[in-house]
Amino acid sequence: MTRIGVTGHRSIPAAVEPSVRSGMRRVLRGDGSLEALTSLAAGADQLFADIALASGVPVTAVIPGMDYETHLGDAATRAAYRRILGFCAARVELPTEPTHEEAYYAAGRWIVDHADRVVAVWDGRPARGPGGTGDVVAYARRNGVPVTVLWKPGVRRD
Repeated sequence: MTRIGVTGHRSIPAAVEPSVRSGMRRVLRGDGSLEALTSLAAGADQLFADIALASGVPVTAVIPGMDYETHLGDAATRAAYRRILGFCAARVELPTEPTHEEAYYAAGRWIVDHADRVVAVWDGRPARGPGGTGDVVAYARRNGVPVTVLWKPGVRRD
């Protein structure tokens, strides 16, 4: 079983989304048995989970240790989270962390620690807050986990 984790921005610019989608499909078409690991946040996480499920790849939801659903964003994002969660093959509930940022980073580290490789929907810039995409990518690289970055050069996120 090859486990593929995801980390990425919550907002994916329209100019980047088609290449991100095709990159995710390519990664999830791998040979053999695959499993997708995601925290189901808005943006990259939910997109990856939807593409995995549509490709017949089981998804494991990694839930940060906090009141996660209430902090996911708008009603549509929370509804998508609940919908995808209902189709997940497994669910990992992480221990409570002192802050939301620490909970997000703990979830990112868990995904990296349990993945054979990571897909990062990342503009290459530093994380905007502790535990952001840039921090998770740096953690994966420090720990020797291969990272595939999906982004269109020159495009900045909102």
